[in-house]
Amino acid sequence: MTNPLLVDVELPSFERIQAEHVEPAIDKILADNRTLINELLNQSTRHWDNFIAPYEELNNRLDNAWSPVAHLHGVVNSEALRQAYSSAQSKLSAYHTELGQNEALYQTFKQLSETDALPQERKRYLDNCVRDFHLSGVHLSGEKKQRYADIVQGLSELSTRFGNNVLDATHAWEKLVSDPDQLAGIPDTARAAAKQAAQQKALDGYLFNLEYPSFFPVITYSDNRSLREEMYRAYMTRASELFPAGAQWDNQNLVNELLDLRLELANLLGYENYAHYSLASKMASTPAEVLTFLNELAERSVALAQDEFQYLTEFAREHFQIDELAPWDVAYFSEKLRQQQFDLSQEALRPYFPLNRVLEGLFDIVHRLYGIDVKALDAIETWHPDVQVFGLYDQGQLIAQFYLDLYSRPHKKGGAWMGECRVRRRRSDLSLQLPVAYLVCNFNAPVGDQAALLTHRDVSTLFHEFGHGLHHMLTQVECAGVSGINGVPWDAVELPSQFLENWCWHPETIPLFARHYETGASLPPEMLEKLLAAKNFQSGMQMVRQLEFALFDFELHSAWGQSGVTVQKVLDEVRSRVSVIPVADFNRFQCSFSHIFSGGYAAGYYSYKWAEVLSADAFSRFEEEGIFNRQTGLDFRTHILEQGGSQSPQVLFEAFRGRAPEVTALLRHSGLLSNDESKAG
Repeated sequence: MTNPLLVDVELPSFERIQAEHVEPAIDKILADNRTLINELLNQSTRHWDNFIAPYEELNNRLDNAWSPVAHLHGVVNSEALRQAYSSAQSKLSAYHTELGQNEALYQTFKQLSETDALPQERKRYLDNCVRDFHLSGVHLSGEKKQRYADIVQGLSELSTRFGNNVLDATHAWEKLVSDPDQLAGIPDTARAAAKQAAQQKALDGYLFNLEYPSFFPVITYSDNRSLREEMYRAYMTRASELFPAGAQWDNQNLVNELLDLRLELANLLGYENYAHYSLASKMASTPAEVLTFLNELAERSVALAQDEFQYLTEFAREHFQIDELAPWDVAYFSEKLRQQQFDLSQEALRPYFPLNRVLEGLFDIVHRLYGIDVKALDAIETWHPDVQVFGLYDQGQLIAQFYLDLYSRPHKKGGAWMGECRVRRRRSDLSLQLPVAYLVCNFNAPVGDQAALLTHRDVSTLFHEFGHGLHHMLTQVECAGVSGINGVPWDAVELPSQFLENWCWHPETIPLFARHYETGASLPPEMLEKLLAAKNFQSGMQMVRQLEFALFDFELHSAWGQSGVTVQKVLDEVRSRVSVIPVADFNRFQCSFSHIFSGGYAAGYYSYKWAEVLSADAFSRFEEEGIFNRQTGLDFRTHILEQGGSQSPQVLFEAFRGRAPEVTALLRHSGLLSNDESKAG
């Protein structure tokens, strides 16, 4: 049977891909690529058309084969696929290191990057490649090159193991509740989902787990304090030595090994630490710039967060006779306080956010802003029956496609993300490879025949990921290395995603997708008013939570290797400065911090806040010119979404905004401006 991973068609044949296909396909493609690269290097003259274009072509073939494998590893994980993925990932890591240290390749890219009158996207791509050759150790001596290769290999294996441990631990713990009286306060939707989960395992009662759609309703709504504590303890000790389901997934040693190897890699390349190394390919130029930015936000928000927490404490004491808030109380009493202040809960909003209506509204907003139509596509293979496929059309012409996988299920990684299936590029035969995206969330699946109902928080997540998807799919760049999100500095890549979230919070846009799932009635004006009024509820506490993660990540990667520095000490010290919520002594948050230990955010978690400055400031132009001003929307499409990584984010932002980015809009949107500053703004 033909190996489907070797057949480069427009879309992957997910139904035919098996774990046993992975290694043979990757081995074949890597062998072919090595042969073809040697042939390219044997040419006496080298230019874009006879060297870069075919080089990009062969690596695109590899990307198109690996993309569905990496994706399936995240959404339908199995032991066989995990082993195949790990083995192939090891070979890919070695291959990319080999290319990055190839002196002949480096000299060719360097020479071509100095060619006069290069088109902008080609110039940017070649300059990035020259930089990345240095970051791959092309300038190192033979012995150091080998050590670099060993480090990269080790980092790849450790990060994969970290992610697997988090996934396995998350799915290893369950809580069966037999007595419905123990579930007081938990919304009917969450109870129905838990009952369905129990029935699927032939159990009697209500089955809860540590996947977020199951964990969140308990920690937020359950009147049963001991149940909240039990689930909180399990959630915050995942993949640690204290995890109730077992210590076999403990990530603590892996974290230390990862940090050791990252520091060694940075030192090997001449950087003081991994934070310096990380910034070599980002917008921010120095660690001091990042830390100054984060600490200034902290100065703006810590006092407000302390006041908010003190008010919450007094509220719990006065109304519920709780003298001291435990960590598992904070979400619960915050929700009680929110309901008292605004008479509105996320659960009360659910009936007005049926998934189909939200999608219709989202697609309508995109059409109004960018002139793009989104249509469902039939008869396309997927990896699960729940997955939908859509096409993006510009004036009737198909320009991109995306897969939409929205529901939580076993063997699927938690969280939400956008992934690349295909990258827009001009092929050697001059045909155009259209971009294709994976858009993944973990919402509650429909229960029985009822429609899937989202919280407003879910809606915001969906808009966020679709913003990433638009960045990938609306690009007009034809060079894969800077097409879509490729070549975009990590601390700017969240701009389009956070930007689109703004349309979840505007009185003109919410009615486009907020309609009752049974009656079709619009969200009542009084509920809309309450939703908007509650936008900045505990905004200080929300801000310091993100700053805690960002400062911990960046300071850890800055200080690692210094005398006396440990992961826990850095975390404790950061918390002493910015955290206002009590921390349980069993808290092992770092053991499941996948963003920095198995994702791409190492010494880069600050990117969320950095990009939020850009996104808030970009949105402020729409506030000035009209939320659906078509010309403003087309300008954003032209200057930001279509350009991909072909120019620096600073240049692109200034082309759209007419000036450098300012932090004022973020502070205003977050409720962190004083009255005088708001008036001045």
